[in-house]
Amino acid sequence: MNALSSVAIVILNYNGKHFLEQFLPSVLQSTYTNKRIIVADNASTDQSVHWLKQYYPSIEVIQLPSNYGFAKGYNEALKQVQADYYVLLNSDVEVQPEWIEPIINLMEQDITIAACQPKILSYKQRNMFEYAGACGGWIDTFGYPFARGRVLNICEEDKGQYNDVETIFWASGAAMFIRSTIYHQLGGLDNYFFAHQEEIDLCWRIQLAGYTVKSCPLSIIYHVGGGTMSYTDKRKVWLNHRNNLIMLCKNMPITTLLWLIPFRIWLDGTYALINIFKGNITYTLIVIKAQFGFFKWLLFYRQKSVFPQKRRKIYNGVFKGSLVWQFFGKKKKYFSEIVNKTSFF
Repeated sequence: MNALSSVAIVILNYNGKHFLEQFLPSVLQSTYTNKRIIVADNASTDQSVHWLKQYYPSIEVIQLPSNYGFAKGYNEALKQVQADYYVLLNSDVEVQPEWIEPIINLMEQDITIAACQPKILSYKQRNMFEYAGACGGWIDTFGYPFARGRVLNICEEDKGQYNDVETIFWASGAAMFIRSTIYHQLGGLDNYFFAHQEEIDLCWRIQLAGYTVKSCPLSIIYHVGGGTMSYTDKRKVWLNHRNNLIMLCKNMPITTLLWLIPFRIWLDGTYALINIFKGNITYTLIVIKAQFGFFKWLLFYRQKSVFPQKRRKIYNGVFKGSLVWQFFGKKKKYFSEIVNKTSFF
């Protein structure tokens, strides 16, 4: 019998002591034997590290000198971790005892699978998919991400409709399994992103390098969501808009970018202006700030990002059309209404 591959579960923590208290016990009950559990702490000020050392001395702790955010936090922590597979796990996640085995078994059977995610359900409404990844991430022609079970802000009820193993575009950073060799080979997450959409960017680069990303619904986790930064947080909105444009510019073919970036600037700007008439001036200002942030990166900071070696179209998990039009124009709120067998490039 071959030895089990080693798995390092790395939980990035920033002032999440209450989440560690609540959810760490479930992670410790994971039945996969060849595992390590590591908490990488982003310079928390809530006594997280002291509490861990007092109550869970067997858990490894990596103390980072400052709050590096999600991207650089993981990059710096994983430089210090050796394992066959990394699991990037949010602190606000409850897992089931046998959540690791199905994904490792799947990835061991196919060496082209570089990353994989479990089915992500809501901790508060356990029959509902959770915003951050649901049952596997997709993207549309214009770069807007969505997921099997979550379209924009609408999360579906889990009725087993997405229970098949599926090739997807991106795996959620809430619980991403990834081969350690590929993580380092591709330069890891993009530090410049700080947080939000950095996992989509990494999965894009994974595919450009010739690998695939999968969703494995046999593995189930429950995610609180918005634990460190609320989904409506101003900084989150700014990072999402800025990072999405940066991600497109990094990974799309140049010929596509010549029309896509101007169109996206116009489209996002138009929606932002509409929000003025809805009385949401703050949102409008955040989107405009994000667009300036993108141009700042483009003109002055591009060299700080990790770029793929090749730029080409990706065929898996891409909806050939506009998610915005499907949602607002055609009133299609569910993934299964939008995506069908002809919905590929």
